[in-house]
Amino acid sequence: MDRAIKFYENVLDISLSLNKMGPLDMAWFPSVENSNGSGGSLVFHPDFYKPSADGTMLYLTSPSGNIDTEIQRVESNRGKVVIPRKLIAEGFGYMAVFLDSEGNQVALHCRDSKMI
Repeated sequence: MDRAIKFYENVLDISLSLNKMGPLDMAWFPSVENSNGSGGSLVFHPDFYKPSADGTMLYLTSPSGNIDTEIQRVESNRGKVVIPRKLIAEGFGYMAVFLDSEGNQVALHCRDSKMI
């Protein structure tokens, strides 16, 4: 869990809040302004969750608004870029896919076409 928290904090340039609930650990992503709850969670339980690149793909919004900013940090933080930034379709923005430090497949999305 510590490695996964560090990965997402470094790649997305955010701070996660670790909350231990018995055998369940949750690291909460920052809340969206004026919302009730977190912006998402990393969850670890030794008996119930296994990292996977073959399950549901989670899409996250690029915090910087420029996918390249986050993607350039993936490999230096023990992840792997699977699909570099690419246009989804005009008007829908851009996406990229990576494996996180635990082997989960995750996608990033942004509407802007800004490039580094």
